[in-house]
Amino acid sequence: MACWKVVKSVLILCLILIPIFVWMMVWNGPVHYLPYYLPCPEIFSMKLQYAEEKPVQLFPELFYPQPRSLDQKRRDVLTLTPWLAPIVWEGTFDSKLLDSAYKPLNLTIGVTAFAIGKYTMFVGRFVESAEKLFMKGYRVNYYIFTNNPQAIPKVQLQPGRSLSIVPIKKYSYWQEISMRRMEAINRHIAEVSHREVNYLFCLDIDMVFHNPWGVETLGEMVAAIHPGYYNVPRSQFPYERRSSSAAFIPDNQGDFYYAGAVFGGLVKQVYEFTRACHMTILADKANGIMASWQEESHLNRHFFSHKPSKLLSPEYVWDDTKPRPPEVRLIRFSTVNKDYKEIRD
Repeated sequence: MACWKVVKSVLILCLILIPIFVWMMVWNGPVHYLPYYLPCPEIFSMKLQYAEEKPVQLFPELFYPQPRSLDQKRRDVLTLTPWLAPIVWEGTFDSKLLDSAYKPLNLTIGVTAFAIGKYTMFVGRFVESAEKLFMKGYRVNYYIFTNNPQAIPKVQLQPGRSLSIVPIKKYSYWQEISMRRMEAINRHIAEVSHREVNYLFCLDIDMVFHNPWGVETLGEMVAAIHPGYYNVPRSQFPYERRSSSAAFIPDNQGDFYYAGAVFGGLVKQVYEFTRACHMTILADKANGIMASWQEESHLNRHFFSHKPSKLLSPEYVWDDTKPRPPEVRLIRFSTVNKDYKEIRD
């Protein structure tokens, strides 16, 4: 009986001391990002019924040159990642062959773009250039997120194309607007676009199409290589280097530096991607941290651990302030020269 009292006392003591020890370790240790620290809106647990997925089938009646194993079209650039994802450059694909596979599927491709504050000035040129060069011959739904619907110009659209205005709140700081984009896209997919489109691209509005952008860009999850960092060692990538951030990438790690101005893929994959990025942004916010390059830092962290299935070369996200090097044979989509201070005030 005395022995049982001793054992009982030891058990009670353990039950008291162990939680105290665990609490001290967690309190004094590094910051951990646990899901239950974060708000869990109902939208995050919704089961979505997506637009019908349509398998791609190549049609043998189309004649095209025989591919040759030893005839590499581009020897000056990397065209395949170590995880076997293609990198799309001019000269690496046959547009006619791809159209023969995709056009019978009657796909609808969505485009999200944000025109907040003075950024409404870029909408007209963006849409006009897209109507000439983006996914020609396919149905396209443009979703323009704005705090000022009256400022969005009317642009003549081709048959089978539509433009919807999505009202959104304007925040005081442009960094906050940037951080909220993942949340807004995720909500819109859950509420609207998951029923309307098969693929979704999320593009910056202050950009213009200069050459065709077609179905060579379609993939499960697509990222674009940043034009400022495609030819430099990863030690120069502007990753988030603070270990306290959920966007942290350690030194001497990372594959490419991806641009936040262009990403996309199957709508269900974009939904999962934007949800994941939004959750890590919330984790940082809960800990009083803003990543170095806001949502772009979280995008790069996600693609570090969840590799994209296709990469777009800098042709698809060029910077007009840079001269075009010989390996970039043409520019498909690029930024508009502007005074950032003026338009962000």
